[in-house]
Amino acid sequence: MNSLEVRGLTVAYGSAVALENIDLTVEAGAIVCILGANGAGKSSFLKCLVGLVPARSGQVKLEGRDITNIKSYQAAERGLAMSPEGRRLFPELSVYENLCMGGYLRRRDASFRADLDKVFDYFPRLRERLQQAAGSLSGGEQQMVAIGRALMSRARVLLLDEPSLGLAPVIVSQLGSIISAINREGMTIVLVEQNARLALRLSRYGYVFETGRLALQGPSSELMNNRYVTEIYLGGGGKVSAGQRTPEQPA
Repeated sequence: MNSLEVRGLTVAYGSAVALENIDLTVEAGAIVCILGANGAGKSSFLKCLVGLVPARSGQVKLEGRDITNIKSYQAAERGLAMSPEGRRLFPELSVYENLCMGGYLRRRDASFRADLDKVFDYFPRLRERLQQAAGSLSGGEQQMVAIGRALMSRARVLLLDEPSLGLAPVIVSQLGSIISAINREGMTIVLVEQNARLALRLSRYGYVFETGRLALQGPSSELMNNRYVTEIYLGGGGKVSAGQRTPEQPA
């Protein structure tokens, strides 16, 4: 069964089209990555999924159920959670209070405490910083809180928007290992990431957005060796035109 199905999705801000006719599928239990330059529409895509921006047309289904243009609180109720670009923590609140905000729809019962312990298993440093103001943490620690906050909602699909942004390489490597561990526990993950090497290494399947359109898709192992992806997103240094994509890749 597919966790997420998107068909013909178009998103616009007034007359400016951010996404046009996007088709995308995420299988249950998989990590799927979305690559693209700034302005390609990646964040708009995630925001549309969770009801922060409306779809002009198209359809979004979560586990077979139509969730197109639902409200953001309804997205959380139905199993979607996002760790946003820039983390967007409550800086004056403690680490504990930020994590609790992720589970605001839940009772503070035994399952809540068990999930909190699971977050600490993934991010042991957060237990040490529990009463510290989130705004005083390092960038890597703040990203841990942002992901932990999303996990506290008991989501079935986790949306990660640029989790490696601004982090040191050693922290990025640690974060990649944790994302893999979360996925091994059964979490379906949609990973939006400018670090193409990290994204393709972690994911099973990938999509490339260019100026709001789906330019390329395929198994991540194949995209890693694709000439177009190598030159444009993996630092190959050459110039490859869109016309040099292989035949199975959409224009």
